Formats: sequence, C-alpha cells, structure tokens
Amino acid sequence: MLISRTVAEGIRAGRIRTQYRRWDAPRVRVGGQQLTPAGIVEFTRVTRVNDLSRLTDTAARAAGMRDAAALRRALAPRDRPRGERGSRGGAYVYRVHLRWVGEDPRIALREQIPDEAGLVEIATQLRRLDARRTGAWTTGILTWIRANPRVVSTVLAAERGVEVLPMKADIRKLKALGLTISHDVGYEISPRGRAYLDWVQSQVPDRRDGQG
Repeated sequence: MLISRTVAEGIRAGRIRTQYRRWDAPRVRVGGQQLTPAGIVEFTRVTRVNDLSRLTDTAARAAGMRDAAALRRALAPRDRPRGERGSRGGAYVYRVHLRWVGEDPRIALREQIPDEAGLVEIATQLRRLDARRTGAWTTGILTWIRANPRVVSTVLAAERGVEVLPMKADIRKLKALGLTISHDVGYEISPRGRAYLDWVQSQVPDRRDGQG
C-alpha cells in the first residue's frame, strides 16, 4: 500500500486516521505494519465502502482530503487498464484505519557503529546484493555517495551509466542496512556506512614495497 510522505506525516501527527483504496480485495491485513517515510504505521481495521455518496466531510478530512467531494473524485474508477499495483483500478473501495506506532528502525541502525562481527555480517549481506548478472555495485555506490553527499540522483545515475529508478531501488537496499541516509536531494553516507567503508579499505593489502 503506497503511502506518501505527506500522508505519513499526517498519520504520525494523528491528523490522518484512515485511507481509502480501490482494490479487488484487501491488500493489507488487520494488525499488519508498514514502513513509511514518517515511520511505522499499523493497520487496525479494513472495511468495504459500498456507497460513496454516504462519505462525509468529516470522514474525508480524517483521510487527509479537503472534503467528501474531493475524496469521491479521488476514488472514481478510471477508464484505463490498471497496473498490478494500481490503487484505483479495483472493483471495490476499502477504508483502511491506521495509526502510527514507531520510528523507522533504520534511523537508529544507521547511527550504530558495528564491531568486527557486525562488519563481517554487512560484508556478507552486500556480497549477496552484488551477486547479480551486472556485477558488484554496492561498494562503488557507497564510495561515490561518501565523496558526493546530497548530489541529485540523476547526476549519480549519469556518472554510473544506469537508469535512475533502478539505481534508487538499489540505494534503498543499502538504506535498509543502515548504510545510507536519504535527503530531499541526494544521499549521504551514514556513520554505520562510513565505518564499513573504512573497514573495507583497511582490508586492502598495502602494496607498497618500501621503495620510494
């Protein structure tokens, strides 16, 4: 279930308590949790809305909408093929009750400096990410982000000769390990990521032979 940053912040503040989606069947379950841009939310109730005309302005504002008319317009079926993840293409409208339950665990993780065993575990996790047909990529991106903090993602993609959206998906994997920090523009290496890169560099044999 896609939840924008604005909506997520509203859920965290308690202003938004519901969301509405067009689905063929519920895609979330009561008691389930989801990580959003403002932390973790929990789904507390899911009900089907059979008559959109009965939606009130109060219900609309609880979903972060201006009024019932705006909410009904947002929920109107679209005359287009829906994608697999399309939120408005389903046959039914569902009301999802939700609440904020905690901070993004990656925020605390990125401040944690790993010990030797933790560094080895990170290396193991990154080797799994590197094991794909296009070859290793994790250390290269981490090193570039460390040297170029808060640089717009299109520049990073151009430097690496890759498409922006797949690259962003890759960086989210690094963020999930607490190695990077996302900003409105660009990225930054986290203290955890910096410790890992320093450790990687320390593992490289010193090739100097003492001759100078």
